[in-house]
Amino acid sequence: MYWTSSLCACAVAVARTLLPVALGILTLLPHSLLGTPAEEEHVRNSALLQRAKRSWVWNQFFVLEEYTGLEPLYIGKLHSDMDKGDGSIKYILTGEGAGTTFTIDDSTGDIHAIQRLDREVKAQYILRAQARNRLTDRPLEPESEFIVKIQDINDNEPRFLDGPYQATVPEMSKIGTSVIQLTATDADDPTYGNSARVVYSILEGQPYFSVDAKTGVVRVSLADMDRETRENYTVVIQAKDMGGQLGGLAGTTTINITLSDINDNPPMFDQRLYQMSIPESAPVGSVVGRIWAKDRDIGVNAEMKYSIIDGDGRDTFDISTDPTNLFGIITVKKPLNFENKPSYTLKVEGANTHLDPAFRHRGPFKDVTIVHVSIEDVDEPPQFDLPAYYVELPEDAEIGTMVKTVSARDPDAANNTVRYSIDRSSDPDKYFYIEITSGSLMTVRSLDREEVGWHNITILAMEMNNPTQIASVSVAVRVLDVNDNPPSLMHYLEAYVCENAKAGQVQIHQFTVTAVDPDEPLGGQHFYYSLAPEAVNNPNFTLKDNQDNTAWILTRRGGWSQQDQTVFYLPIFISDGEQPVQSSTSTLTIRVCSCDQEGNVMSCNAEAYSLPASLSRGALIAILACIFVLLVMILLMLSLRTHRKKPYLCDEEENVHENIVRYDDEGGGEEDTEAFDIAAMWNPREAHHHLGKMRQDMLPEIESLSRYVPQACVMGGGSGDSNVHGYVLAKLLEADMDPCAPPYDSLQTYAYEGEGSVAESLSSLQSGTSNTDHEYDYLNDWGPRFKKLAEMYGVLETNSPPLW
Repeated sequence: MYWTSSLCACAVAVARTLLPVALGILTLLPHSLLGTPAEEEHVRNSALLQRAKRSWVWNQFFVLEEYTGLEPLYIGKLHSDMDKGDGSIKYILTGEGAGTTFTIDDSTGDIHAIQRLDREVKAQYILRAQARNRLTDRPLEPESEFIVKIQDINDNEPRFLDGPYQATVPEMSKIGTSVIQLTATDADDPTYGNSARVVYSILEGQPYFSVDAKTGVVRVSLADMDRETRENYTVVIQAKDMGGQLGGLAGTTTINITLSDINDNPPMFDQRLYQMSIPESAPVGSVVGRIWAKDRDIGVNAEMKYSIIDGDGRDTFDISTDPTNLFGIITVKKPLNFENKPSYTLKVEGANTHLDPAFRHRGPFKDVTIVHVSIEDVDEPPQFDLPAYYVELPEDAEIGTMVKTVSARDPDAANNTVRYSIDRSSDPDKYFYIEITSGSLMTVRSLDREEVGWHNITILAMEMNNPTQIASVSVAVRVLDVNDNPPSLMHYLEAYVCENAKAGQVQIHQFTVTAVDPDEPLGGQHFYYSLAPEAVNNPNFTLKDNQDNTAWILTRRGGWSQQDQTVFYLPIFISDGEQPVQSSTSTLTIRVCSCDQEGNVMSCNAEAYSLPASLSRGALIAILACIFVLLVMILLMLSLRTHRKKPYLCDEEENVHENIVRYDDEGGGEEDTEAFDIAAMWNPREAHHHLGKMRQDMLPEIESLSRYVPQACVMGGGSGDSNVHGYVLAKLLEADMDPCAPPYDSLQTYAYEGEGSVAESLSSLQSGTSNTDHEYDYLNDWGPRFKKLAEMYGVLETNSPPLW
């Protein structure tokens, strides 16, 4: 059994070069790997080795990558000694890439690559081969494994995987200072030839930088590079394989190198003299101006610290560094006054805060400048000689008393005249007055410490020539106490004594007399108590002064009784101990009450009944509340009854109904004989049962509201006129005497008075609005139609006795 291998046609030259080397290797190989039939037979027959014959002998197959031919690339040939050439043996190939990358002719055993091979993708393939009987598919030989290795060619250039690169190096660095190290990667096989041996070189960036050809370290190649001159550099580095020989592949990358700053430049003011100005009215802390010592360096190397090292304004002004630590801010330290000093001179120093020891020889890293500050004159408001005034004044000071004289002046050079006034919001009750020119503060009202103990007055000072310039000052006036108020009894002026009290033993209900005095003497209050002169010989009570501003009321006798006298009045004389002495007399009311054994009051009225001891004040309030609610309910019921008796009529004349019959058509006056049945008036009892003669065009809406009057009460004859006369008089008198009854005059109600009546309206509704007596003599002048009516009212005017 043997194998053969061939290289592709495109690699013949390479094969010729490697052929002597391959022959040498084959010469050194064991004979068992050469695969000749004679040697295999010799081994089989050798009694010394005593091992079975191996039908397959394999070696590695080698094939160059990146084959670009049109035909499949021949790899090698498999052959078994059992193959007689009759096609009975079938060769099978399995493993990595079998069928997709590699194919085998199952009859001849030729192996070809049908895809382009790339060592950088896969360097070798492990395959398995076996010979089988084509008819029975029975293995003729055990399956064996072999390797196909892909030989490298220089088809990949070096690559900088992390480029482009950023690097920094301090300015003024020495030659040879390392900046950055670069590494290029070549995907070719580093163990085969020079395809992966990389050499570095610099294409751009000279003469400032250089690169080590083997290590790729970039270094500074020019000394004293200054960032302030040039800060950024671009360097291009090339990596070439094949050791840099001609034909090698190359790759490039870019390095952006920045020179970092160091403190190698001292600061310098752009001006040797600064001119600044500020108004004299500027408050403390106001900014005067800003100065800057410029530094070519940046960052912390340019940070400054400023200080005033000399000048006449060192105590008046201050300087600090702004938040950026670059500028110096000059501020006011003390109040300014143009009249006192119109200008100041400052000597200011600016120095770096971060120094590099390696460059101290370039110093000093500081600079000095002069700042001239001019103070601007401002029209200032007047200034008082004191920031505030305090005055004490007795409350009995007379009107016109001078309290205090305030003084203010114009601080400006003009020294304008100042006028004074009081801010009325601080003295709304106008207790004080100030003289406009002198500033003398005087009282214009009487003071009372007990009413107002302190007066906080605001005095205003204004320039005559400029009224907008106003200053103010506070004057605190404390009103001192004077003994001008008499003492008086405190709390309730009423006490009680029990009926069982004994003489000189029991104090009146433990009642302690105390007094109050609105005055506040320095030594404290001292009250003296006694009975008034008219009560010194009082037989019932006496007073004991306890000498501690209190007094007791004691009984002089026993046998108290509510039946004899229930109330006693005791005048008490009280005086204080201050000068001038003030005194007053107050009357104490003492009631005689019934008490229990413990002295608790049961009743203070002779006619009062004893309440249960457990009846509390809350229960009494509840009882009174219930009584009040009952009274309100009774009044409400009476009011409702009164309203029910009022007529269901409106005050409007057209809405008043005097009868149960309502007509929508206009009545005909006296000539209308169909409006009602006269029989109803002759016999009122039957008026509710007999409708009589009525108009046929309308029915009455409601029944009569006239009240029944018994005929027995009517005096007179039996004629019809007498019955009607008595009935009308009875109804009329009843209506006049009853203020709650509707004023019905008859059984007929007209919506409108008759147009044919010369008497116009005959209704008595409006007549009830007056309490004066009516005169009915004019009825005699209305003719025969009103004769009966005149006789009826005439009877009333003759003061004849009542008819019922």
